[in-house]
Amino acid sequence: MSSAGEVVAAGSPRFTLHTLGWRAFQDLYAAVLREVWGHSVQAFADSNDGGRDGAFYGTWQPPTDPSGVRDVPPGPFVLQCKHTKKADTTLAPSELEDEFDKVSALVKRGVCGTYVLLTNARVTGTSEEEIRRRLSACGVTHPLVLDGQWLSDMIATHRRLRMFVPRVYGLGDLSQILDERAYAQASVLMASAPEQVATFVVTGAYRKAARALRDHGFVLLLGDPAVGKSVIALMLAISAADNWDCMAIKARTSEELVQRWNPHEKNQFFWLDDAFGAVRHEEHLTHAWARDLPHVMSAVKNGARVVLTSRSYIYNEARPLLKPYSYPRLHEQQVTVDVADLTREERQQILYNHLSAGDQPQDVRAQMKPHLEAAADAAPFRPEAARRLGLQAFTSKLPLTRQGITAFMAQSQQLLSDVYDQLDTHAHAALALTYATARDETLPGLPNPITLDAGDRDIIERAGSTQAGVSKALTALTGTFLRLNTSSDGQGYWAFHHPTLREGFAAWLATQPHLLPVVLTGMTDQALLSRTDCLDRDSEQRQGTLLRIPPSLYKQAAQRLAAVRARHYGRLASWQHHLPPEEAVLAYVVYRGPDTFLRAYMAADPQLSEILIKFHSPAQYDTRTTVLARLHQAGLLTEDIRQRAVERMKELAVSGPDASWIETKEWQKKVWHLLLTDEEHEQLFEHVRQELVPTLVDVVGEWLEDATGDDDDPIERALFWYYLAFDERGDDDAAAEFYHARDFYNDERRSRPPSNDSWEPDATTDHGGQRGRHQPSGSHRSLFDDIDQ
Repeated sequence: MSSAGEVVAAGSPRFTLHTLGWRAFQDLYAAVLREVWGHSVQAFADSNDGGRDGAFYGTWQPPTDPSGVRDVPPGPFVLQCKHTKKADTTLAPSELEDEFDKVSALVKRGVCGTYVLLTNARVTGTSEEEIRRRLSACGVTHPLVLDGQWLSDMIATHRRLRMFVPRVYGLGDLSQILDERAYAQASVLMASAPEQVATFVVTGAYRKAARALRDHGFVLLLGDPAVGKSVIALMLAISAADNWDCMAIKARTSEELVQRWNPHEKNQFFWLDDAFGAVRHEEHLTHAWARDLPHVMSAVKNGARVVLTSRSYIYNEARPLLKPYSYPRLHEQQVTVDVADLTREERQQILYNHLSAGDQPQDVRAQMKPHLEAAADAAPFRPEAARRLGLQAFTSKLPLTRQGITAFMAQSQQLLSDVYDQLDTHAHAALALTYATARDETLPGLPNPITLDAGDRDIIERAGSTQAGVSKALTALTGTFLRLNTSSDGQGYWAFHHPTLREGFAAWLATQPHLLPVVLTGMTDQALLSRTDCLDRDSEQRQGTLLRIPPSLYKQAAQRLAAVRARHYGRLASWQHHLPPEEAVLAYVVYRGPDTFLRAYMAADPQLSEILIKFHSPAQYDTRTTVLARLHQAGLLTEDIRQRAVERMKELAVSGPDASWIETKEWQKKVWHLLLTDEEHEQLFEHVRQELVPTLVDVVGEWLEDATGDDDDPIERALFWYYLAFDERGDDDAAAEFYHARDFYNDERRSRPPSNDSWEPDATTDHGGQRGRHQPSGSHRSLFDDIDQ
């Protein structure tokens, strides 16, 4: 394996710096100089810079790095950037006449002793000599010219620079700047979303996330849909491969993270998108995180790095379920990042990059140009909307006016329905086929090449298309509505380019009565469970759009789901290993339909009641108890089944011990407050007092046989809640027994070598300043000045 910083590919590295805008190039050079020279280089605003893009004041200390600039005398220094959007161009002295005129004035004002010209163009030896001569003639004591090759060399030799300016990964040949292992990792990651790398903007949110990952090994990226959470996670994964030689693993659940963590592999990077649910909050995922968080933190303490993403509204629902006495270990304010917190300049740069990378003709970009600053000010600002603005497929009927463009940016999701209406039948069939197909988590889309079953062919026929028409449409839609991905085993597949495009199609598809029934029939099991719901249009639970199944199809959907729950799976798909079909169906029954759908499902699955009363300890994490409460609330649970559920809880309350039935906080009061009568609640307390308290000394010894040193221990938790509950009831004797039993249990288990150590992050605090949203009015060079070049 190559050593750190070793060039793998032959030849000097070259980066496509001409693809940057003038402002992005200026910011890149400022970052490079700060890293390479080791000084606080000041980059000036684009207005009234007095002929200076940057400056440095103070006594120069030459860097020890031999690749840096050495023997530069004391300042003051002036830094001036000269960027060209033409590839492989050579800078001629004649192109600098305006700069030479400004230099004399700077020298007279006493602010220019050393003048550094920075450019992405090539500079010949003859040209450099002439430029230095002209600068000297203007009074500059020490002229210096740094060309594009110097900048490329600096990028290639400074890992830390690449972490905080990760856009450079998309500008050149990775094999020239990364060692073999990092190159392999980064290449796989970048292949999944090359356009995201090419348009990435280093924002304050990214920098905070990078610092959290570097200092604490953990970061949670939050934000609304389409604000860029996944692309930041992607860039962090690439940077981790480069900076720490991390092996990147894109896990699906907390269980998979724990299973795949290798204590002997110190540098593992785990990336989990939509940790608590993709479109809606999925409680079983959050409960799993509550159980697995101590194990995850052990992995972090031992060198693993973990990045989670979540939509803000989903995290707000999940957060109370993460145990309050262990979650603060994350020092939430240090490791959670609001991705949507963007400055005005960051929004403009994001919009610029997407327009540059898009397929809009030059004349269209020229017409848009006067309105782009207003477009970047649109609220809410979504990077995904900026991407669509750069593509003709989404803007064919867009008025190129300020009102039209800003409305497109602010209301892009609402406008999607009209865009889908404009597509032809072949495109509709291709999108419907992609929506209906999700075979498993390793291939969550439509296989390439296409392999059709009877349901797939029915979708194509009902949409009025053919297999040949769909194949052509898939090619045409790739890069706009769809993305062609590659799975971990090398299988290609089509998926929606962004989750909001999938949600927009779901909303449109629900209005197409000729397509909806056949799409539902042709859906794979996973697609049915993860991409549909039966909720009313005005349901409070409908945040995040899934394909709505109308009441007329409840019976058909219920029969299909009942068959999924009852089916014997000889070989589980990967998604079923972390979410077995039965649990997935039960979660759907609880959260995805009204009482009328529950009634239809009960009729379709007569064995359900017997399954539900076989819940395990701890009962609060078993979805079956939530289904029992939901059915009881809807008046669909027989008294016999309810009584049997209560008896099962009484058994677990002592044998577990399981204190799930003690729901003291408001967010907990949704299962046993519904299933237990007041009298039964009192009887449970008495049952625990009579059956468990007298035997605590004996059973604690039995529990210790399988105990570990983990922070989160279910027996310790049950003893804790029993102590609190009896103490609040004024039963001092029982409370004291549980208090002492818990103390003894903890002392004994923690005296052993723990299987998972607790994790305490560095107490370093981010003292970042306020994020400016506006820049001063007045004359300035627009960031979009060269967007039409």
